[in-house]
Amino acid sequence: MTTPRRALVVVDVQQEYFDGPLEIQYPPRDESLANILGAVEAATANDVPVIVVQHRMPEGVPVFAEGSKGWSLHPEFEQRVDPEWKRVDKDYGSVFAGTDVAEWLRARDIDTITIVGYMTNNCDLATAVEAEGLGFATEILSDATGAIHLANEAGSVSAQALHTTLMVLLQSNFAAVATTEEWIKAVKSGAALSKSNLVESALQGRSAVASV
Repeated sequence: MTTPRRALVVVDVQQEYFDGPLEIQYPPRDESLANILGAVEAATANDVPVIVVQHRMPEGVPVFAEGSKGWSLHPEFEQRVDPEWKRVDKDYGSVFAGTDVAEWLRARDIDTITIVGYMTNNCDLATAVEAEGLGFATEILSDATGAIHLANEAGSVSAQALHTTLMVLLQSNFAAVATTEEWIKAVKSGAALSKSNLVESALQGRSAVASV
């Protein structure tokens, strides 16, 4: 396997996910934030480009209104942001939609994005899915992302169940899933992370259910 040419994509590490209706519930916010900061530090130390993404909505909406407290980056992350990093404002779930991120990556011969930040069940998922169609390999760090509890007309699911399920889903096709520690080791060695595929995951899933 060739050495991945990575960029670390830090998705929406904003106050909205730490205080308000969209508070991250699993993994614990403080733990995922610490791992995000660790990934950023490792990226910087190993010359991995960093993209900082910030979701924005118009003034007057209840969440992510540009200029509001909830729209702001978490202060522990904001104080580490390097002016040389790529900054992106987005209006959709995927970091690619309506932005120049794909062109920026291609101009630098980057073939692999590593996703950290929020939320697993929205912007992270949307980004990983769109990356496939754009030709980028994707990595996602399971302990540097996070989900929320959800309930609506279709049912309900806990943040832990949702996050765990989506990590299994992503590993089956869209992204290589790893912990921050595993990713840092891979970055230092220049190794690619392993990813399953839909057929292998289906067969293993069938065996797992049959053994219960």
